[in-house]
Amino acid sequence: MHPFLGLIRHDLRLAGRQGGDIGLVLGFFVLAVILFPFGIGPEPELLRRVAAGIIWVAALLAAVLSLDRLFAADYADGGLDLIALSAMPLELAVLAKGAAHWLTTGLPLVVVSPVLALFVDLDPAALPSLVLGLLLGTPAMSLIGAIAAALSLGARRPGVLLTLLVLPLYLPPLIFGTAAVEASLSAEGARAHLLLLAALTLAALPLAPLAAAAALRQALD
Repeated sequence: MHPFLGLIRHDLRLAGRQGGDIGLVLGFFVLAVILFPFGIGPEPELLRRVAAGIIWVAALLAAVLSLDRLFAADYADGGLDLIALSAMPLELAVLAKGAAHWLTTGLPLVVVSPVLALFVDLDPAALPSLVLGLLLGTPAMSLIGAIAAALSLGARRPGVLLTLLVLPLYLPPLIFGTAAVEASLSAEGARAHLLLLAALTLAALPLAPLAAAAALRQALD
């Protein structure tokens, strides 16, 4: 098996054994969305107006919860040194780990989002734009998160540093994702915003592995 696919399979197998990580992310996502209506109040119009933002913010924060496991375990047990010394380029290894993170975090959030949309009274006509936007935007969040996870390796309080680094970088997917849902209910349509989300992911595919690999090399020196 190609080392790239082997690394993805390895991370997926580890995530399956440590099912608590996936459960933590999904549990946070579900609880965060469900709690919002209690805080906003029983006003359907207000809830419907902010529904897309609620789901995107909850998905964004849920994704941040799992970023620290991207490289930390391999860094602690020496596995990251073996990956860096292997024949596979470190940039490709970062891409594999980002793909595994998305499959265990981003994809489950996309799958669960239509059900949670019912709790926040999202207009059914906007549901396709919400799901497609998350499908296009969450890979970019995993790749951008890989940069922050690599930069925070070895820090005294990596979780706090990682959050501070990644949240500003998550603003573009959040803005375009919520705008796509709102635009889908108007005459302009969501196509432009969805294309911007796709462009973010396509830009992150080559750039994020390069930046994260450079940060990993610095951490391993």
